Amino acid sequence: MEPFNQTKVTEFLIMGFPKLQHFDKPLFFLLLFIYLFTIVGNLLIFIIIRTDSRLHTPMYFFVSVLSFLEVWYTASTIPKMLSNLLSQRKTISFPGCLVQIYFFHSLGATECYLLTAMAYDRYLAICHPLRYPSIMTTQLCVKLAASCWICGLLGPMAEIILVSKLPYCGPNKIEHIFCDFPPLLSLACTDTSVNVLVDFVINACKILATFFLILLSYLWIIRAILRIRTAAGRRKAFSTCAAHLTVVVIFYGSILFMYVRLTKSYSLDYDRALAVVYSIVTPFLNPIIYSLRNKEIKVALKRRLKRLFLM
Repeated sequence: MEPFNQTKVTEFLIMGFPKLQHFDKPLFFLLLFIYLFTIVGNLLIFIIIRTDSRLHTPMYFFVSVLSFLEVWYTASTIPKMLSNLLSQRKTISFPGCLVQIYFFHSLGATECYLLTAMAYDRYLAICHPLRYPSIMTTQLCVKLAASCWICGLLGPMAEIILVSKLPYCGPNKIEHIFCDFPPLLSLACTDTSVNVLVDFVINACKILATFFLILLSYLWIIRAILRIRTAAGRRKAFSTCAAHLTVVVIFYGSILFMYVRLTKSYSLDYDRALAVVYSIVTPFLNPIIYSLRNKEIKVALKRRLKRLFLM
C-alpha cells in the first residue's frame, strides 16, 4: 500500500442521485426542510426534558441524549449534501471525506450503543420494577451515556487509518450521497479485501452485538408483559417501549443490510436508498415518534408553550 502522502487523488466528486439531477432545487428545499425540522425537533425534545423536572427520569434522560446525538449525526452529512445540491462541482477533499466518514460512523456507533442502553433501561423497569430505582441511578445513567459516546468516538479509528493508507490513483467519483467506506473502497487502485474484512468484523461486532442485546432485552420484556394479568397493564407497560422499539426497527433495519456484508457494494441505488433511511429518515422521525407517541412529552410541551404565550 502506498502511504497517504503519495495519494494521487486529492478530491472526490460525490455523485448523489444522478437520475434526479434535474430536480436539484426541489430536492434542496425538501432536504433543507427535513434538516431544519430534525434540528429544531430534536433540540426541542432535549430542552423540554432537561428543563422539566417531571421528566428527570432514566428513560427520558436517555431520550434527551439520543435527541442531542441526532443533531450532530445529521450535521455530519446533510449540510454537505445541501451544498452539493446547489453547486456545479460537487467535490470534497480527501481529508474532508475521511473526517465526514469518521464523524458519521462514530456518531452512528454511539447511537447503536445508546439504543442498547435504552433497551437495558426498559428491561430493568419492566422485568425488575422493585429494584429499578436502586439500580438505574443518576450516576449509572451518566456512566452509561458517557461510555456510549467514548466507545462510539473510538470505534472507527482502525478503519479510518486503514482506508487513509490506500492509494487512489484512478476515478474519483463517489457513487453515493456522501463519503462512506464502501464507495471509497471501490475507488482504491489496489486489493481492498483486508479493508472489507476489517470493516465486516468491526461492523458485525458493533451492530450485531448491540442488536442481539436489544433483541434479548425485548424477549425478556415481552415475557414479563405477557405475565401481566390486565390488558390495561400490558398496554401501559408496552407503551413505554413503543417509541424506542420503533426507532430500533427503522435504524437497524437499514444499517444491518448496508454494513454487515462481505462485499464492497450492492446496487448503487440500493445503497443510496438505505443511506437515506439511516442518515436522514431516522433522525427526522425521532422527534415525531417521541412527541406523538409519548403522552408525558406532549403534556410537557403544552406546558412550555403555555408559558411562552403567557409571557
